[in-house]
Amino acid sequence: MTNVRSIPFLLLVLHKIMLVSSASDTQFAFEGFANANLILDGAAMVTPSGLLALTNDKHTKGHAFFRAPLRFQTVLNDTSMESFSATFVFAIISEHTQLSDHGLAFVVASSSNLSAATGAQYLGLLNISDNGKASNHILAVELDTVLSPEFHDIDSNHVGIDVNNLQSVKSHTAGYYEEGTGKFLNLTLMSRKAMQVWVDYNNQAMELNVTLAPLYVEKPTESLLSTTVNLSEIVHGSAYVGFTSATGLSIAYHYVLGWSFSLNGVAPVLNSSNLPALPRLPHQKRSLTEILVILLPLATAGFIVALLAAIFMFVRRWLRYAELHEDWEVEFGPHRFSYKDLFHATEGFVSKQLLGIGGFGRVYKGILPESNLAIAVKRVSHDSKQGMKEFIAEIVSMGRLRHKNLVQLLGYCRRKGELLLVYDYMPNGSLDKHLYDRNRPVLSWNIRFHIIKGIASGLLYLHEEWEQVVVHRDIKASNVLLDSDMNGCLGDFGLAKLYNHGTNPRTTHVVGTMGYLSPELLRTGKASPGTDVFAFGMFLLEVTCGRRPLEHDQVVLLDWVLEHWNRGAILETVDPRLCGEYITEEAGLVLKLGLLCLQPMPNARPSMRQVLQYLEGTVAVPEMTMTNLDYSSLMFVHNEGFDTYVMLDASSFATSIGPGSDLSGGR
Repeated sequence: MTNVRSIPFLLLVLHKIMLVSSASDTQFAFEGFANANLILDGAAMVTPSGLLALTNDKHTKGHAFFRAPLRFQTVLNDTSMESFSATFVFAIISEHTQLSDHGLAFVVASSSNLSAATGAQYLGLLNISDNGKASNHILAVELDTVLSPEFHDIDSNHVGIDVNNLQSVKSHTAGYYEEGTGKFLNLTLMSRKAMQVWVDYNNQAMELNVTLAPLYVEKPTESLLSTTVNLSEIVHGSAYVGFTSATGLSIAYHYVLGWSFSLNGVAPVLNSSNLPALPRLPHQKRSLTEILVILLPLATAGFIVALLAAIFMFVRRWLRYAELHEDWEVEFGPHRFSYKDLFHATEGFVSKQLLGIGGFGRVYKGILPESNLAIAVKRVSHDSKQGMKEFIAEIVSMGRLRHKNLVQLLGYCRRKGELLLVYDYMPNGSLDKHLYDRNRPVLSWNIRFHIIKGIASGLLYLHEEWEQVVVHRDIKASNVLLDSDMNGCLGDFGLAKLYNHGTNPRTTHVVGTMGYLSPELLRTGKASPGTDVFAFGMFLLEVTCGRRPLEHDQVVLLDWVLEHWNRGAILETVDPRLCGEYITEEAGLVLKLGLLCLQPMPNARPSMRQVLQYLEGTVAVPEMTMTNLDYSSLMFVHNEGFDTYVMLDASSFATSIGPGSDLSGGR
């Protein structure tokens, strides 16, 4: 005889079986994915608890599709399409509460093979060469947590409708419209909380509606997004439905908890109580509600006394970690770190965590307590009266720069006349230490050439590909940091300046490092992409020759290389520590390109786009003659300390924030 107590359990099992078995060519529903038999690739996997995990690390991508294509078009080459309805529950859990990369998307695609797609901002959906092509046959609803300027994203927390293109045809900040009041309520996609999305397509009106809401809120009447989409131009016959996701610089977990779909009908309702639970990361704190549920049964007189003592300790600790926080900083909230977190990350800024001392502050290594993320924290003194609002706005803008060859500025904190800047930690130190420290192994040519191309790519992004022009103003080997894979990352944006494309920079302050300053910068004080190209040219000679631009014995590197070039022996300048183990064509190319970038006249120098084309071999370097290489107008200042900063406007606070080589593990 069946035990009465087991009946609810049996009913639950039966319900699960019915949901899984209901998958057909026209309708399916999954409350958990343990038996879903999906098409998975990349990082995508089904966890033992039944969660569909699309990503689980940084720089990953994952895809998951229903096991068979669905017929959206009953008659080929006909404009009539089937209506469809889908709903799914998702959650984004980032290891760092203030940073997440990049997002996930619900996809209708002609193929389930998206292996050629790129990760990061391309969401594992498309790549730079096919983005925007009608031949993609892709419709997607993206849930994006990063603002990508190249796709004209509206913000770093939005829902978008994409048709063959990562530039959304329509997008909206994540949220929903409250029933009854119609008030718009914001939702944070990376909140670590489960949310539900409804995607409905009406074939008669050719209208696509997208709705978002917290998991335990009924589907709002008013949709978040609505736009006209001619599905017959996207789908020809059958198509796959599923999900794609990708991460960039940060570790993020993109989960789908449940999913239902229907052709010519409403997608089955998902029962939230049957969905698998989200995992708690090892560092993730319990919510206040969970703590109360545990502690309330223990509420006694002794507990109340203990609670009062805890409150007292909390207030005392709060005073210890008090920060300077003004009203105007509210808009920069996501980029602000708490002093308490930075204090614990660096073990109280103790000397053993000190990475280095720069001209403007000390830099400490830290491990963020919640995420285990390695960071570098630079402490700089500041006066809050010196244009701090505009300065912090510029820091936040720099923090939106996203490129694999740029050191990521994660955020900042202010406390008692002190500014703390938080950067990614670079474990392999700065490039100059590998070039000049005789106690380190010799840096191979292959690694040097790889670093050179990486920095060129990063500079192209700064000059042409970001939403504003960024002039770095201090390119040199000590400002190139190496990650765990020996990729070169350009750091120290303390002297950088931003301005809009099509306009001229306003700065007239000569800043930078002696030996890398272009002639026009010394004359006019005006920095431009061309002055960066000049400094990059000196960087090319520095890396290839293993010598500083101005040696202590008063030898000028450019003069020395030119002398050998005139004698037809330019390869004799290659770093002798390489012992001839280098590719002569590449070394010759880099040296000639360095001379080309070091032209005295700005209009004679190549752009960074041309530089990268030369380095990648897609365009040949122009032939150079003595007429081309007229350096008679170049003026170098010979001094004992070649690495001295030139700062004619020493009061400019913007010259004092760069982390430089201090972001690294090398000393």
